[in-house]
Amino acid sequence: MKVILLQDVKNTGKQGDVVTVADGYGRNFLFPRKLATEAAGGALKNLETKHALEERRDEKIRQGAESIKTKLEDKTVTVHARSGAGKLYGRITAQDIAEQIEKDFGIKLDKRKVHLNTPIKAIGDYEVPLKLHKEITLPVKVSVVGESA
Repeated sequence: MKVILLQDVKNTGKQGDVVTVADGYGRNFLFPRKLATEAAGGALKNLETKHALEERRDEKIRQGAESIKTKLEDKTVTVHARSGAGKLYGRITAQDIAEQIEKDFGIKLDKRKVHLNTPIKAIGDYEVPLKLHKEITLPVKVSVVGESA
């Protein structure tokens, strides 16, 4: 029996996959738990439409990420922070970097796209990756400049 998985099912497939399963497995396990639906004509058509919409949306997001990449390539983001004796009083987080990019370049960027492993705690130059899309990652130079308190 062919079914369309509504959720990820271990050892069977991922959400949206059309898989062939045993009749009993489909009727007794997948259907009662609402993990799958039968792959009939209308359901397959809906699935194709959904995939087409997702592809168009993903392409639009990718194009936006490409335009952001071209604007930020070879740019340096300068973040000013209070410091003393070469160390910062606080720390520079992904949120701070995203806000500085918006101030300097006018690009609104979600802080989750800034992949900063640990917050920056010292003055200096750093390279921080921006994951703009699942296929597009851009390393951005971040310069932390101290200001005396």
